[in-house]
Amino acid sequence: MPYCTTLSRIALLGASCLTVATALPVFAAGDFPVPPDNQPLTVPFPTPEESLKKLNLPQGFKASLFAAEPDINNPIACCWDEKGRLWVAENFTYSDSKERYDMKLRDRILIFEDTDNDGKFDKRTVFSDDVQMLTSIERGLGGVWAVCPPHLLFIPDKDGDDKPDGPPQVMLDGFSTQAASRHTFANGLKWGPDGWLYGRCGISSTSYVGTPETPTEKRQGIAGGLWRYQPGQKKFEIVCYGTTNPWGHDWTATGDLIFINTVIGHLWHGIDGAHLKRMHGQDLNPRAYQLMDQIADHYHWDTGKSWTDSRGGVGVNDQLGGGHAHVGMIIYQGTNWPKEYRDKVMTLNLHGRRINVERLERQGSTFVGKHEPDILKSDDIWFRGVELTYGPDGGVYLLDWSDIGECHENDGVHRNSGRIFKVTYGDAVKPKETDVTKLSDEQLVKLQLSDNEWLVRMARWELRERAHRGQVPAVASQVLDIFKNAPNPAKKLNAWWTMGYAGLLGSDSPAAQDAVATLVAGMVKSDSEFLRRWVLQSIMAEGPTPRTAGILASLAKEEDSAFVRLHLASALGRLADAEKPALANQLLSHADDAKDAYLPLMYWYGIMDMPPAELAKLAASCQIPLVRQFIARRCTEDIETNPAPLNTLLGNVATSNSADILQGMTDGLKGWAKAKKPAAWDAFAAKVTEATQQEQLRALSALFGDGRALDDIKKLVLDDKADFTSRRNALQSLIAAKADGLREVCEKLLKTRDLNMTAVRGLALYDDEKIGESLAKSYRSFYPNEQPAVMDTLTSRANFAKAMLRQVGTAPNQIPRKDITPYQARQIRSFKDAALDKQLTEVWGDIRESSADKQQLIAALKGKLTKELVSKADASAGRVIFNQVCAACHKLYGEGNLIGPDLTGSGRKDVNYLIENIADPSATLAADYKMSVVNLKDGRILSGNIAAKTDRTLTIKMVGQEQVVERGDITSIQELPVSLMPEGLMLALSDEQVRNLMAYLTSDSQVALPGQ
Repeated sequence: MPYCTTLSRIALLGASCLTVATALPVFAAGDFPVPPDNQPLTVPFPTPEESLKKLNLPQGFKASLFAAEPDINNPIACCWDEKGRLWVAENFTYSDSKERYDMKLRDRILIFEDTDNDGKFDKRTVFSDDVQMLTSIERGLGGVWAVCPPHLLFIPDKDGDDKPDGPPQVMLDGFSTQAASRHTFANGLKWGPDGWLYGRCGISSTSYVGTPETPTEKRQGIAGGLWRYQPGQKKFEIVCYGTTNPWGHDWTATGDLIFINTVIGHLWHGIDGAHLKRMHGQDLNPRAYQLMDQIADHYHWDTGKSWTDSRGGVGVNDQLGGGHAHVGMIIYQGTNWPKEYRDKVMTLNLHGRRINVERLERQGSTFVGKHEPDILKSDDIWFRGVELTYGPDGGVYLLDWSDIGECHENDGVHRNSGRIFKVTYGDAVKPKETDVTKLSDEQLVKLQLSDNEWLVRMARWELRERAHRGQVPAVASQVLDIFKNAPNPAKKLNAWWTMGYAGLLGSDSPAAQDAVATLVAGMVKSDSEFLRRWVLQSIMAEGPTPRTAGILASLAKEEDSAFVRLHLASALGRLADAEKPALANQLLSHADDAKDAYLPLMYWYGIMDMPPAELAKLAASCQIPLVRQFIARRCTEDIETNPAPLNTLLGNVATSNSADILQGMTDGLKGWAKAKKPAAWDAFAAKVTEATQQEQLRALSALFGDGRALDDIKKLVLDDKADFTSRRNALQSLIAAKADGLREVCEKLLKTRDLNMTAVRGLALYDDEKIGESLAKSYRSFYPNEQPAVMDTLTSRANFAKAMLRQVGTAPNQIPRKDITPYQARQIRSFKDAALDKQLTEVWGDIRESSADKQQLIAALKGKLTKELVSKADASAGRVIFNQVCAACHKLYGEGNLIGPDLTGSGRKDVNYLIENIADPSATLAADYKMSVVNLKDGRILSGNIAAKTDRTLTIKMVGQEQVVERGDITSIQELPVSLMPEGLMLALSDEQVRNLMAYLTSDSQVALPGQ
C-alpha cells in the first residue's frame, strides 16, 4: 500500500508522542523531484493568459489570473486561513493507468497571499513538500490536516510560522487506494458547523477506517459516502453511505450538508445515517434493502445513453448541463456576487468545462435541487476545474488542473501546468476584518451577525483556535444575546455553533451552563424547524442513554415537521438497540410519513440492525407500510435459525396489513429452493382473502411444501434487475444443490461485483484448469479486500495454480507477485508437482526444506510457543520488540518498512508458520526478497534487495537506507539464495520476549504500546 511519506527508517517513539498520533518520518533533505509530463500534446497548449480569455462570464462579471504555472501545478484542493490566505494542495503523484501513482514524486502544500486584493497573488510560500497522494487539506488546531490515503495526517505548526514543527502524524488510517478505479479514494476536508472535520470517500476503494490503534473488528467500513472526525475525542464516524465518487460538499445557511457526485446523480443531501444509491455493488449493510436517491429533479447528461457518451459536454449534454462528472462545490454565501446567486449550489462540471448552478427548495423532509442557468463556461479544452471556493471579499476562486483527456488520466498526465482564476462581480472589496487574528473575542462574536459567511466561519474558527491554545473566550453572555436578538434562524444558529466551536457547550462555568440551557430551551420551543433540528445534537451529545432516548421520543410525539423527524431518524440510528423502541414507536406512528420519499427509508435504517424479535414487536403498531414490509423480510431471512420472530409477526399483524407482510416474506425468500413452513403460517394464510394477494400466498405455500424449481432460481440469479441479496441467496441454493449448469452460471457472474465471491465458491467445486484461468483473469475485478480469498481458491488446486502463475507479472491487468504469500507458495509446493514447482520458482521465488539443525530449533520453539502460552503473553510488549528488531524491514498494521514482506496479511495467525519463517528465513524466499551482493568499482560492497531497475541505474534496499547506483559503477552482482533477514533472531531474545513477540504478530489488530 502506498504511503504518504517514504518510510526509509523506523523511529522508536515515546509513548507520550504516540498517545496523540503515530508519526511518520519525513523525506530526506534534497531538491524537490521535477515532475515529468507524459501527456501527448494532441491539441495546442494555451498560455495562462490565453486560457483566461476563454472564460465566458455573464455581464458584469470579470476574471483574473490569480496564479499559474510555474507557481502552481496540478492544484487539487484548497482552504483558507485566519489571515485571508489561500492554501493550495498540489498533487504530482497521481499518475496514468499504467503506473497508478508515481511514488518517485512528492506533493506540495503552498500558501498564496494577495495583499493588495488585485486578483493576483503577491507572495508564495511552500509549507510542505514531503507528502504523497495528497487529495485534500484543511487548517486548524495548531497545524494542517491532509488526506493522503491511506491516512488522514496532521502536520503540526503550533507557532504558526508556516513551517512544520515535526513530521506528519497519522490520525486515521485504513483509507484504501488499491482499487483498479484509482481515482475514487478519500478526499475533501472541511470543518462542519458542528466542529467536526468532514471528508469524502469513493465507491471503488472499500475502506475500513479508524485511529491507528483501532482493532479490526471495531473499524468502520465505507465504500462511497461521507465521514467525519472529532479530533478532541479522536472519534471517527460514517455520515452517510453510497453514491459513486463524491468530490465536493458544503453546508446551507441553516447547517444542512449538501454534496455532489458523479454519474448516478449529482446532488445529494448528506443525511446522517442515510444509505444512498450506489453506482455498482451492494451497500456494506445487506439489510439496507432500498437505497435513497439524489435530491435533484434532473441530470446534467442524457440518461437515455451511456454516461460515457456525455464526455465532451456537447450536443444534448451541453443543453442539459455538460456531462456526468462533477468536481468541487460551494453553496455561495459571499457578499460580492449579485443576490440572485446567494444560497445557490455551484459545482464544476468536468467535461462541460463550466459551473452548474442549482436552486435548493424545501420539499417534504428534505430539499429538491432545481436546475438554473450555468454561470461560467470555458472554451479552453485544457480547462479542468477541480475545486472552487469563495474568499473574504466574496470573489470565487477556481482551481484548474489544466490537462486533456478524460477524467481518469488514461493517456498521461501534464504535471507542469495549473491555474487559479478569481471571478468577481465588478471590483470586490476586501473586508477590514479579513485578518481575524487582529480582532478581539467580542468582535469575533459580533461577526456571527455578518452576511459574509466567510467571516462568520473564520471568526468561529479563530475562537476555537484560541480555546485550543488555552485562551477560552469569556463570551457566553454575548453569544446568548445574539441568539435572543438575531433576526432569523440562520443567525441564531450561528450563535449555537459558536458555543460549540469556542468550547462553551462543554464548559463547567455556571455562566456557560446557564447560556447553554437557555439556548436549548429556546430551540426546543422555536417556531423554526431548523432550530428544532439542531437541538437534537445537544441531546445526543449526552450519549445513547435511557434519558436521551426518552427526551427524543417525547419530542417525536409532538413534532409536526417532516424535516425535524428526518433528523430524529438520524438520532434513532445512533441509539443503542435497547434505547430505540421508545423513539421508533413514536416515529413509526406518523402515517403521513409513508408518502415521503425519504422518511420510511431513514426510519428503517435506524432500526434495521435491531434483533428480529424486537422488530416483530414494532410491526404491530407501525403505520409505515414499507417499514412493515422490511421487518417481515428481515424476520423471514432468519426463518431457519430463528423462526420465533416471524411467527410472532404472523400472529400479531392486522389482516389489513397482510400485503406488506407477504411482500416482505417473498423478498426474504427470493432465491430459496425450499424453506420450513412457519408454525403460524396456516393461521395467517387463512385470513388473507384479497384476490391480489393470492398469487404470492400460493407461491410461498409451494416454497414451504415441495419447494421451488431450480430453473426459476437460475433465472433469478442472472436477473441483473433483482437485488443482490436475492440473487446471492439463489446462487447459494444452486451451489448447495450442485445444480446442472452451475458452472456456466458462476462463470457469467465472475465480474459482477458483490456476487463474484459467491461465484468463486461455486467454481471451486470443479477441478478444471480452464476455470483457474477464468478466475485468474478476473482477479483484478475483485475488491482488494476480496483478493486474498480468491488467491486462496487459486492455490487450492494444482490446475488452478498453474493457470494463476501464468497470470503473475507486473502489467496493470496481471496478478501482482506480492499477492502470493509464502503461506500460499508452500500450499502450491504441497502438490508435489515438479513442473508446477518450477513454474512457481520462475515467477515467485524459491522454497527449500530447512536443514537438520534448524529443524531442531523449530521443534524446540514450537514446544515453547503453544497456543495457550502465546494467548497469555503481552502483545503490547511484543509491539515494542517488533519495533526494535523487525520494523526496520517489515511493516505490520501500517508501521515499519518494506524491505521484507508486509506481514499484515501474510498468514501470520499460524504460530508454526511464523516460527518456521523466522527460524529459517531462507527456506521460503520470494524473488523480491533475495539478497544481492553488489560490488562497486570504488571498492564498496552493498548487500540488499534489488528494488528497482532502469537501463542506467539499480535501486538497492538495505536496512535503514536505500541506495541508487549507476550500472557503470558496478563490477559484479551476485544473487544469493538467502534472505536479507538474519538467522538466529529468536536466539537473541528471552523466552518471554519470544512469546510476547508472537502474541503481537498473531494479534487480530493493532495493539496499544505499554502505558497507553
